[in-house]
Parts: sequence; C-alpha cells; structure tokens
Amino acid sequence: MSHPGCHEFLSSLSEYVDGTLDESLCVEIERHMADCNNCRVVIDTLRKTIELYHVTAPQPSVPDEVRARLFRRLDLDEFLGA
Repeated sequence: MSHPGCHEFLSSLSEYVDGTLDESLCVEIERHMADCNNCRVVIDTLRKTIELYHVTAPQPSVPDEVRARLFRRLDLDEFLGA
C-alpha cells in the first residue's frame, strides 16, 4: 500500500534519478523513501533500467567525413588532428 505523497513524487522521479531536481525536493523524496518501501523499489528499478540501457544501447557513430565537415564548419579543425 502506498503512503500519502507517493503520487506527488512520481512526476519528479526522472529528474531525481538524473540529478537535476531541486535540492529541497530531493530531500523531501529521500525523507519519503525512508518510510516508503514501494517508492524505494520504484526508484531502484528506474535507476537499474537506466543503467542497463546505457550499458547495452548501441553507441551512435558519425562517419569520419561528416565529423570532419562538422568540425570545419564549427571552426574546430584543431580537434581533427590535422
């Protein structure tokens, strides 16, 4: 069974896990989680899902020709190693 306030935090969980949530709201969420096993499980599951995605997701690659054109356009030739 969920505690009062569980639903209030659901909209902020992504920002909380990403570390972009206001510090005062983080304190409130952490205080709530101290007494709410359901929310701890939800946040733990969300963190593990994000971590798994980062580990298994293919990293996009940019063809060398496109990268070189972009760096020249942005006047970043020194990063091309040329």
